[in-house]
Parts: sequence; structure tokens; C-alpha cells
Amino acid sequence: MSYITNVLEYLETSAHKHPHKIAFADETQSITYAAFIRRAKGMGTQLAKLAPPRTPVAVLGDKTIHTLCAFFACVYAGCYYVPLNPAHPAKRREQILNTLGYPLVWVQESMSDKLDASVPVRRMIDREAEGEADEALLKSIRAQHVDTDPLYVLFTSGSTGTPKGIAVSHRSVIDFIEVFVPLFGIGEKDVLANQAPFDFDVSVKDIYSTLKAGATMHVLPKKLFSFPALLVDYLLERKVTTLIWAVSALCILSTLNAFEYKVPDTVDKVLFSGEVMPVRQLNVWKRYLPQAMFVNLYGPTEITCNCTYHILEKGAYEKSVLPIGKPFPNERVFLLGEGGARIDARDVGVVGELCVAGTALSLGYYNSPAETEAAFVQNPLQSAFFERVYKTGDLAYYDGAGDLCFVGRRDFQIKHQGHRIELSEIEREISALDTVQRAVCLYDAEAEKIVAFYCGEEDPAAVRVFLRGRLPAYMVPHRCVQVKAFALTENGKIDRKKLKEEYFV
Repeated sequence: MSYITNVLEYLETSAHKHPHKIAFADETQSITYAAFIRRAKGMGTQLAKLAPPRTPVAVLGDKTIHTLCAFFACVYAGCYYVPLNPAHPAKRREQILNTLGYPLVWVQESMSDKLDASVPVRRMIDREAEGEADEALLKSIRAQHVDTDPLYVLFTSGSTGTPKGIAVSHRSVIDFIEVFVPLFGIGEKDVLANQAPFDFDVSVKDIYSTLKAGATMHVLPKKLFSFPALLVDYLLERKVTTLIWAVSALCILSTLNAFEYKVPDTVDKVLFSGEVMPVRQLNVWKRYLPQAMFVNLYGPTEITCNCTYHILEKGAYEKSVLPIGKPFPNERVFLLGEGGARIDARDVGVVGELCVAGTALSLGYYNSPAETEAAFVQNPLQSAFFERVYKTGDLAYYDGAGDLCFVGRRDFQIKHQGHRIELSEIEREISALDTVQRAVCLYDAEAEKIVAFYCGEEDPAAVRVFLRGRLPAYMVPHRCVQVKAFALTENGKIDRKKLKEEYFV
């Protein structure tokens, strides 16, 4: 196998093998591999005349194949793309553009009103980007490329309230995808259903797995997740085989009994991440798709998608804790204790901070050297040479089988009545109730009270009685709040901020 240095090689190799095969499709249109390259090169030629290589191009467009073409046009131009989510507030988009230094913005024509005229950026309306490819220009740009050049920048919510941009190189994506695709048997016959927004790194797995394998990816309309029966029909009609989804997206189908309507039995791979998967909801999926492979994935955006995985055995999962498993090949994942000492797999049950090293680490936080320096540090376990390590801020421990088990964020670890408490432990106990589908615990620091929110039929008083029989008194929530459904963030996670705003008064 030749050494790959640019993700365009995935696209071009698959286009050479399957020129007339559908590469991407959305609700209204589809595009073959050959046509996708032709359009991306044409758009890339126009972009290259306005933006020099190794500079950002922001992309403001709907979740459609045309926006995907814009991403790859940026790559052909030697630039790196930055997805701007049109559903986000204008203020957030302006903060992102400011962090980027007000770059060139590719704008879908119907989205032009989403970009305030006062924002000092150059705009390229999508119709202005159409044209023929200048192969000589694109070839000269490609000759300048090195594999550590940025591929994309994704912005997440920063702890200060300002979005943080995470820059990821071609090399990091290649390092991850070269392992991810064969490990889970994703091949040219697979059909992937993209659930995640394009500014969320779960979509990176969809896009680049598709191109690496020569598969087909369908972009799911967001509205389908409000109508589970229609979503199941959509999966069946398009013969979807592979779901790489956020946990909350999977739970929408299982909690609303969608499989009693129809079973999407074309699906044979279900990979999930982003949050802890409730065991009860996992077992609903496993019961209806008994032959499918289920994989728990873990990892923050800073390490390029995921750094650990756990493939589940067939049949119902009987334990209360679902491991995040073992590191992907070529990724070093280890735990550091409070004093900076390494926690070994033999130290069963000892909690430490998850740290990651390897090629898959991102380039750091965009235009934020102080934050990068604080999170990407010299490996404290050795000083002989420079080895970058990312401190995730997540807590975990080893179980008796040598698998890592996620505990929670350091942010979700609280000190209450003199005791250190993991809120995830309380959530897990609430979820043990047969009548509870999902649970989230928050800490009201001002009132010094633990508040539990749950979706299910159980009476709040009965939940507290149940917990008193399973937890120490200091861990029993002061309030249990029954909700009809949890609001979700754009990335498909439970919106904890909205819960705080609504209930913490």
C-alpha cells in the first residue's frame, strides 16, 4: 500500500474504481464519485484564485451534498475548511470568523442572509464558484502539500463561552481512518447514514469512511428525527447498513418504540459515541438487530474522533457499566492519578484522568496558544524527548478485564457535604429503574443541591425512595424532576445548559 499524504487520495482512488457509483446523497439529490470530483475541482479552482494555500475558508451551507463539495473544493485549493452551522446564532458565527481572522466565506446562495453585511469578510456565493477545473493550477497547489497541513477546523463550545476551534491535519485523519474502516469492516457495499451535523466530528467518520471504502453516504434530514417511523422508512428505503451516530440519536428510536413499527434490518453495524449509552436502550437495539455489530466509541474532537473502542458481544448486555474499551492501534491512551503517577491496568477501579498520545492528536486550538499549551502537554511520564500528550479532562478506570471504563468529566465531579461525588454514578442508578429511559444529574452549586432529571413513567418521590436503597444519603438528589423529553444540542447530546436555565432559579 502506498503512503497516503492527502485525503483527496481517498476520493480519487474510489472515483477511479467506481466513477458512476453514488458517493453522496441527500433528501433531494445524489452525486456520483466522478461528478463529485469534477464539481469539487471546478469550485476549488475558483477558491484558489481568492485564498492562498494553508489558509481557512469558512463554509456556510445546509447539510447537503453541495456543501460537501464545497469542503473538498477547499481541499483542492490547498486550504482547510471551517463549517459554519446556519442553525447557530449569528453572534456565534461572527465569533468564529473573528477567531479565524475574517477569512474568505463560501456561502450557499439561500444562506446569504445568515451572514451580517457588517462582518468584514470576503464572500463567495456558491454560484460564483462554478466553473471548469484548472488542472495545472490544482497540480501546482498539490505539489506544495505536506500531510501535516490542516484539513479542517471544528469549533466546540469553550469553557469561557467563546467557541474553541480545533485544527486537525490530513495526517491525523488518515492515521485514524486507515484503522477505523478495516477494523469495523466498512466496505464498498456499505451505505452509511449521516446523522451528525457537519461541524461535529462524528460526521468526519461518515465522510472519510465513505471515501476510503468506496461506499455511499446518505445525509439524513434533521426533521426525520422528530418522526421516528419516517426515519425507519428512510433507512430501509435506502438500504442503510451502517450507523455512526450520537447516543441521543439512537435513543430517539428506541425510547419512542420505533421498532414496533418496522425494524431497519438492513443495518448490520451500529457505532455510537458522544455520551454514555444507557444499557436499557442499548438492549432494545440489540434485541431488534441481534446480528448487528455494536461498538462503543470514545474520544474528544482534540484527538481526531475517537481513541478507544469496545465491540460488544452478541446478545443482551447484562452489566451496568459499558466499557469504552481499548485504544485504537497507533494511539497511546493512559490514566494519570492525582499525583501525576500512571495508573496501571492492574490497578482495577482506581480513577484517573484519560490522556492520549499519538499521530491522531489535533494541531491544537486555533489562534489560541495559551489554551493549546494548557491541554497539549509534554508527557509527564518521560522527559528524554518531546512527546505531546492531550489531557482530556475525562475520568476513567480499568475494569477486571483490562478495559477502560468512563466515569465522567472532571467538570461533573462535585464536592458535596465533604464528599467527592461522580454525578454519572447517580445517573446510572436512576437508569436501573425499569420505568426510566434516560437520566441526567446536575449540581446547583449556589443552593448546594443535586438535581436529577429523568425521562420515564416513575413518580419523582418513588425515584428518591429507590435511590435511598442504593446510594449513600449524601448522594441522593434533593430534587427529582420528570421531563417528557430532553432537549438536545446541535451535536445530539443532552442540553445540560438548557436544563440549568429552566430549572435552576
